[in-house]
Amino acid sequence: MSILVVGSVALDSVKTPFGESKEVLGGSAVYFSCAASIFAPVRILGVVGTDFPRRYVDLLKRRGIDTAGLQVRDGKTFRWCGHYGADLKEARTVSVSLNVMEGFSPRVPFRYRDSKYIFLANIDPATQMKTLEQVKAPVLVVCDTMNLWIETKRADLLNLLKRVDILLLNDEEARMLTGAKNLVNACNKILRLGPKAVVVKKGEHGAILATKNRGFFLTPAYPTSKVVDPTGAGDSFGGGFLGYLASTGNISESNIRRAVVYGVVVASFTVEDFSLRRLMKIGGPAVRDRFARVRQMVRF
Repeated sequence: MSILVVGSVALDSVKTPFGESKEVLGGSAVYFSCAASIFAPVRILGVVGTDFPRRYVDLLKRRGIDTAGLQVRDGKTFRWCGHYGADLKEARTVSVSLNVMEGFSPRVPFRYRDSKYIFLANIDPATQMKTLEQVKAPVLVVCDTMNLWIETKRADLLNLLKRVDILLLNDEEARMLTGAKNLVNACNKILRLGPKAVVVKKGEHGAILATKNRGFFLTPAYPTSKVVDPTGAGDSFGGGFLGYLASTGNISESNIRRAVVYGVVVASFTVEDFSLRRLMKIGGPAVRDRFARVRQMVRF
């Protein structure tokens, strides 16, 4: 079952204690697509400038990603530059150039409008809503967000959450959105805003799933010994999470729990190299192997 994702397509320049990369492929929709395509077909919706390298479009196509929804506008592609400190916990943004992303109004191709699984990657909630309004009858809508939108587009975000099935965000963002210091209380408050479930991404500490029926599920992160660049880990989590759900066609709570584990597993590959270098080298067998290792870790 195909997944439709809308989000940013970017050229990233990243520096970490382990090196740096310049003008490499990035963006929330790209990381999500490459992760989700391990499990299911993906349709990407985004915008790039006329300077966007053709080799990157070819790279996405080789992964089986449908790029018909990738709009090309006169101007330059969205760029982000960030540096990570020694702890690699959070990037310091050095510069952001929206370029063609500014004023981006998504046009969902007609043949995309029957998509049943929708991922609203981390962009302006008003743009996320425009996309959702063009889709006919989705089975599952998953949304990612960040502190910028919670601070500056709160009304739009709250309106969007009424139509979202599952919200993904990190622990700091969950507290910011709800005003609750305790994550359990924050999750319960988010569930009252509309979503049927919320997933709190905690990076190296794994993830928490909370559902409407008061169910809570926690998983550790996969203990990778090589962390080079955390950029895109959260978006890759989303790709592993929804990719697995779409591949099974099962959105029961027990299967959503499995999807959370697949999310942390796929994210563990992304952080092991810059950009998409590591993620593009793996397939289903490698992911299933790490999934089995996580399952073994939590048995007692």
